[in-house]
Amino acid sequence: MQEKTAIVLVNLGTPDAPDEGSIRRYLKQFLSDPRVVNLPRWLWLSILNLIILRVRPPKLVAKYKLVWGTKDGPIRNITNALAKRVSSLIPGVPVVTAMTYGNPSMSNALRQVSDAERIIVLPLFPQYAGATTGAVQDALEQALANSAGRYMIDFVDEYHTHPGYIDALAVSVEKSKAYRDGTPRLVFSFHGIPKAQADSGDPYPLQCQATASLVATRLCLPKDRWMLTFQSRFGPAEWLTPYTDITMGSLPDQGIHDVLVVCPGFSVDCLETIEEIKILNRDVFLAAGGKRFTYVKALNASWDHTNVILDIINKYQK
Repeated sequence: MQEKTAIVLVNLGTPDAPDEGSIRRYLKQFLSDPRVVNLPRWLWLSILNLIILRVRPPKLVAKYKLVWGTKDGPIRNITNALAKRVSSLIPGVPVVTAMTYGNPSMSNALRQVSDAERIIVLPLFPQYAGATTGAVQDALEQALANSAGRYMIDFVDEYHTHPGYIDALAVSVEKSKAYRDGTPRLVFSFHGIPKAQADSGDPYPLQCQATASLVATRLCLPKDRWMLTFQSRFGPAEWLTPYTDITMGSLPDQGIHDVLVVCPGFSVDCLETIEEIKILNRDVFLAAGGKRFTYVKALNASWDHTNVILDIINKYQK
């Protein structure tokens, strides 16, 4: 490599601790971003500060405690582990992590690699959405504006059809005992976005569809063996459909009693996969008459995932 290169892996973020104050600070930063909620500022900020930040944090404490590790939350824990594995394969190239919201910040990441000439910034969001990858771009621009350094930046805005990523997802499904032993309905559950954002031209839903279709093709699944849904909606506005939880409640009535759920948009496991999918949606499915619900964990810090990240990075190294 001609220039001294550094890598920044970016994920969404997490509270600093599973307590009410930390959760409130995190939600305030996250939900104040116009990329995430694009209602008129005067209206949304009033709702956020007067209602949501008073009501929601106490309800989330138990949920975060449920998924919290011995020292940290899963997003930060696993993203750091992934960075260490990537670093082990490219000695001499710093690999650091940043979070769009919370810690470590993008500014902190730039300080860690301040002597680099080229920085490859890789948001761990395979499918581009303005609310995720776009928000990383905003955070990066702000951090660069406040930094004394001047860097050449390579920004990876999506990798939703990357062959290694598709193969890694397919392999993770194939490794599931439930998949090997039976013929479950494969459900691809992606994080939703408000329908208005998609209607405004956000490519996210089409990229989700492309990822799911490629994995299903790689698994040789006919169309009636898989489906795509969207999870994690909040607020009164319409989000991308079909909704995962409503789908889970309706499948047994359609004669589908065995499901295998994979969440390709989540690079690492987090509250939305562990608590929302693995626990809450499982309960919905079984309560509706389902017999077997299996969650396929995220790619996390697996070597398959590490090699995908390394291959993406190598395309930018000089």
